[in-house]
Amino acid sequence: MINRGGEKINAEEVENLILAHPKVLNVAVVGMPDPIYREKICAYVIPKPGQTITLQELVDFLMTKNIAKFKLPERLEVVSEFPLSPAGKVFKRVLREDIAKKLEHEQKFGKQG
Repeated sequence: MINRGGEKINAEEVENLILAHPKVLNVAVVGMPDPIYREKICAYVIPKPGQTITLQELVDFLMTKNIAKFKLPERLEVVSEFPLSPAGKVFKRVLREDIAKKLEHEQKFGKQG
């Protein structure tokens, strides 16, 4: 569960909607730190071979699925693979740590840093 400003968001629900996008091979949704809302949604996406996807494309697609606006991802990280546990499950903790480090770096050095 992701807690965005007191609203509980089921990551699996958002992931299932994103998986319906024709350019998405796999997705993992995690909470990223936010000073105002506590957490916001970050979607880690593995695109299908030969495809690229933007955050705006993803948001536009999700809006056609009648998703509540507070459940929309506010950041997209395009990756080629996910960190996996020995059992083959996505290590979401590693993804949460990754986005927290990226945000901290961007805050210190700017997005181009």
